[in-house]
Amino acid sequence: MRLRIDLKILFFLILFYFTKQIKIYLIIMFFSFIHELGHLIIGLILKMKLEKLEILPYGCSVSFKNNTKDIDEKNINRNVLELKKIVIALSGPIVSLIIALIYMNIEPLYLSKTDIVYSNILIALFNLIPIFPLDGGRIINGVLHIKYGSTKSQILTSKISYVTMIILTIISSISVYYLKNIAIFLICMILWTIVFKFCMPKSKNIYVK
Repeated sequence: MRLRIDLKILFFLILFYFTKQIKIYLIIMFFSFIHELGHLIIGLILKMKLEKLEILPYGCSVSFKNNTKDIDEKNINRNVLELKKIVIALSGPIVSLIIALIYMNIEPLYLSKTDIVYSNILIALFNLIPIFPLDGGRIINGVLHIKYGSTKSQILTSKISYVTMIILTIISSISVYYLKNIAIFLICMILWTIVFKFCMPKSKNIYVK
């Protein structure tokens, strides 16, 4: 298992410190880690092999890889492996929503109930955006893979990711103008970077999470 820390996280810490948003940023990062634990636990239950853990400016990321048994199963019935991927992708947002529901009914000792609920709903919704390799994109890719096969599913997933990003960019531009919040602009730029990295033509980066 490899551990990678993206050093751009230091820039984000400094930025959110001076914009007085450091508290909510740290809360989101903490619950993003809990979100990824959901992926990790379900992945291990489904006997997937952990490949990489990343700490990124916008949260954490857990990646799995296929072992020999998975590949053999895929040759016999590729849908089994794709269903595993879909379940793993769904597990993170479900964990975040469960935490939000729990804290709607209890009062935390040290943190604001509103901050915890808001952060976990935000994490769940953000990850369900249909952009690969976010959870939403992985779910769509898995469903399309089952229906159309590997090559066509990657092409369709890439197109959906680009269209979604264009829509989000328009919405983000309007939001930045009215809300004057630079965080929205940064998130949009990060998402474009992700899309270019994973959804370029002939990309081989669509891996298991």
